[in-house]
Amino acid sequence: MEESRIIRLLKEGDRGAFSLLYKRYWQKVYGFCRLYLNSCERAEDVVQEVFIKLWEARELLREDDSPEGFLFIVTRNLVFNQYRKEVNEDYYKMTVLSALESSYDIEEEIAARDLSRYIDRLIEELPEKRRQIFNLSRKAHKSHKEIALLLGISEKTVENQIREALRFLRKNMLLLICFLG
Repeated sequence: MEESRIIRLLKEGDRGAFSLLYKRYWQKVYGFCRLYLNSCERAEDVVQEVFIKLWEARELLREDDSPEGFLFIVTRNLVFNQYRKEVNEDYYKMTVLSALESSYDIEEEIAARDLSRYIDRLIEELPEKRRQIFNLSRKAHKSHKEIALLLGISEKTVENQIREALRFLRKNMLLLICFLG
């Protein structure tokens, strides 16, 4: 059947003419869609939408125009809209993932800062001499021998005080972990 006659029948609402155009052009439309879209399902969706638009705009078609030109323009526009949508979705997903990663980094940083403050408070609870020895060891990075000489005490006393300080910190950290867990 001649295309001008098919268009005329289509304009009159003939579903047979529509079906004929669909059978004649759906593969070309689908092939064009697949060139630009990653998903077969999305390409099929665009094909359906193209032919829906053909049906909706049938009265605007001119009998001397090729339906192929109309279908190409509609397909191109829908494919690029779909492609733009996919790019925006990908960008959105990447933005969300990046934000989530950043928020985890920020949360971890806050948690680390809070933990550090908690440990500092625990250290402040140590008896004064033990706290002094512990700070010289851990914060000033002095050896047991240097601390003993500096404070005029035995190295064994330094070791015992550090061991007791660490035991106190571990016990309180364990309580914190049990409380949070």
